[in-house]
Amino acid sequence: MAMTNPSFKEDNATSGVHPLKFSLWLIIISIIMMFAAFTSAYIVRREEGNWLEFDLPNVLLINTLVILLSSVTMQWAYNSARKNNIATLKTMLLLTVGLGVAFLVGQWNAWGDLVQHNVYFGGSESNPSGSFLYVLTGVHGFHLITGLIFVLMTVSSALKYKVHSKNMLRIYLCTLYWHFLGGLWLYLYIFLRINH
Repeated sequence: MAMTNPSFKEDNATSGVHPLKFSLWLIIISIIMMFAAFTSAYIVRREEGNWLEFDLPNVLLINTLVILLSSVTMQWAYNSARKNNIATLKTMLLLTVGLGVAFLVGQWNAWGDLVQHNVYFGGSESNPSGSFLYVLTGVHGFHLITGLIFVLMTVSSALKYKVHSKNMLRIYLCTLYWHFLGGLWLYLYIFLRINH
């Protein structure tokens, strides 16, 4: 994938959209469409009845705060790169990774809480309401893992001093995708609070 090429630099002289930016936007649009389908199916299925009512795990609120904080550290990293503050760039990227991992651990704990309250993904004791919750949080978690890989690749480039004010493409794409994942989670959390 061209995005991983450490010698790749953003060409500011061209007036068109960079192919990697265009590709990322296509990925984001496809993820939006997928989650729009999931949440629409959630509403339709809930109206059909046989819908188990249960409280959402409290850790989901904590996770929401964690992922919002990770967006702050990611933006801070981006701003540091623009100012050639490489030490702060590396620190903020590593903090973003730590917060991302903390979010995933929180999601795992949320699933454990669901199991303790007899809310299962599948099997004879499962209910569509629980299954939907596992799918929504699980698919988002998968995309967050891809985001963490992207951040770690950016950390690797930063450690080699290949992310700075004259080479911003990688951190721009990483920041855009990370903010998108944070916004997507915020949408899902609000959706679940309103419709659960």
